[in-house]
Amino acid sequence: MRTEPLYRTSPGKHRAAIIALVGIALLAACSPDNKPQPTASNVTLTAEQLKHIRIFKVASSTFHRTVDTTGVVDFDNDQATSVLSPISGPVARLLVSPGDHVKKGQLLATVDSPDFAAAVGAYRKAIVTAQTTRRLADMDKDLLAHQGVARREADQAQTDAASAEADKYAALQTLNSLNVDPQTIREIQKGQPISRIEGAIRAPISGTVVERLVNPGQLLQAGTTQAFTIADLSRVWIMAQIFGADIESVAVGDSAVVETGIGAKIFSGKVDNIAGLVNPDTRAVTVRVVVDNPGVLLKKQMYVRVHLQARQADTGLLVPASAILRDDENLPFVYVVQRDGSFARRHVTLGYQVDDRTAIAAGLKGGEKIVVDGAIFVQFMQSQ
Repeated sequence: MRTEPLYRTSPGKHRAAIIALVGIALLAACSPDNKPQPTASNVTLTAEQLKHIRIFKVASSTFHRTVDTTGVVDFDNDQATSVLSPISGPVARLLVSPGDHVKKGQLLATVDSPDFAAAVGAYRKAIVTAQTTRRLADMDKDLLAHQGVARREADQAQTDAASAEADKYAALQTLNSLNVDPQTIREIQKGQPISRIEGAIRAPISGTVVERLVNPGQLLQAGTTQAFTIADLSRVWIMAQIFGADIESVAVGDSAVVETGIGAKIFSGKVDNIAGLVNPDTRAVTVRVVVDNPGVLLKKQMYVRVHLQARQADTGLLVPASAILRDDENLPFVYVVQRDGSFARRHVTLGYQVDDRTAIAAGLKGGEKIVVDGAIFVQFMQSQ
């Protein structure tokens, strides 16, 4: 007995089903998600259009790496110092103001100080003691020659005289450490009276008074209270910040150009120190640039632009920055001239920026020609 299927499809219905399936497939292929993407092709321009673009022949050239960054002006701390009060007591007189130029040893302020008076008194006493003990030692030496005293007594007198001389020298050094005027010291040595005993704060270096940190009557503590800041402003430091890959492009001895943004004045300098640590907050490395400061135009804490140029030259392919374009994925490319005169898009790997030119690390060879002016127009024509 023959078994019949549960259902049977007629030939007409079968063909209709096939047509329906094909239609669905065509509709799916034409849906937005499956729309075929156009492929980039070379661009060919007319003779008239070619007049509006400029071609550049790629060639190897020598260049110096440059890094542009910002920096802050600081004192040259090799030529600047904080002036601490060497004595305790209230300020009696202030003799200089910020902006004044002073010479080494110049009097900056006076202090009514018991330390000063005690030091002067100790030196006077030491002078008298040294003179007396020396005279006695010389007398005992003469007596010893005539057997008038025992040798032990004569030797003791010489020891006392030497000890007194040492005390006098120590007292003199105390006065020097207190910045006592040499004329005052000579008057003490001659036994002359001093009309007024005042302590002195003197300039330890020549330079400009950039800070005055005390006022009349203010009580000072010896070796603790900072009274002034003096700096030689003819040369300053620029503390520049370098980030990321630029760090390897900078070395000690590299030249630098500093711009303040105020007028057209620029300053030349050199890198003399690169920090050994990365700032944990900014992730930057501090590079110190030494700059001459004629006219004292650069002020502490002033923000400046810094252009660093490597001393050692590199060799590579440099192309004008106008030749570099970016695709939809932000990848750099250029248009390269083909043998048939058309223009083909080629991705490149960028290197260092040198002024208005860019080093090409990969993607081009010497002798090839690229579009440098009008590349955007070529890109527009390619998208049509």
